[in-house]
This record gives sequence, C-alpha cells and structure tokens, in this order.
Amino acid sequence: MMRDGLPTFRGMDTDRLRQLIADVNKAFYDRVYTDPWLQVVFQGRRQEHLETQQTDFMLGAFGGPKTYCGRSPADAHPHILVSESMWQRREALLRQAFAEARLPEEMQVKWIRIDEAFKNAIIKRSAADCSRRFATDSIIAPTDPALRSAT
Repeated sequence: MMRDGLPTFRGMDTDRLRQLIADVNKAFYDRVYTDPWLQVVFQGRRQEHLETQQTDFMLGAFGGPKTYCGRSPADAHPHILVSESMWQRREALLRQAFAEARLPEEMQVKWIRIDEAFKNAIIKRSAADCSRRFATDSIIAPTDPALRSAT
C-alpha cells in the first residue's frame, strides 16, 4: 500500500503495519514497567502514552504516516543515565516483545537498525553526562539490580 506516493514497509497496509508495531510496543512496555531496573526510568509516565508515542514514531520510520510529534530520542533522554548494560537489557526485552507479537524477522532487523541509529545520542558513561530538560527534572540514574545484589 502507498502513503503519500511512498511505499510502506514491504507494501504492507498501513493499518496492519500500525497494529504490528502497536503489539510490539504493548508487549515491550508491559515488560519494561515490571522490570526492576527499567521501571524506575518510567515512574510517573503513563504506559499507554508511551506506547502511542513509540507506535507513531516507528510507524513513520517504517514508511507509514509521519504522525509522531514528540521529542527526538536524544532530546527526550538527556536526564536519564542509560548505560550500555541498560541498553542491552532494553534490547533483550524488545526482542522478547518481537517474539510475542510475532513481528516478521525483516521488521525486527530494521527496528534494531533504527534503534542503533540513536544509541550514541542516548548512552552515557555516568550521571555527570546527564542534563536536565527542565528545571524541575531530576537526573534518573537507576542502579543495575545485578550490581545492587553483588554488594
């Protein structure tokens, strides 16, 4: 199917594409919101809102309508200490969500490629690399549960 003269991913109907992406995001955020490490990052944020934002963002990235109107990933995360190990944990949960939603392998590869394009802008070495978006923001730097239990 075409959108504004441009093909969506593999010519997939936009409604089907949106539903696949939404299914992945629902399964992913269900995991994130119960994960002892990642849930700290999302405290106070409505899960449904994040699912909708991410679905809009990824739908546009897969050739569907460009309806996402939020911040860029780099601008949305400057106050969050996302380490390489947190990134890996997030990706593991995302891959579980891919399996649950039965996302086609070709889409999984593209999704990970899209994520990787933003990785360097999101990953930080320490809390000192974080900055507030707003004066009311606090720096979010959750400790890896594996490190907490090792002490």
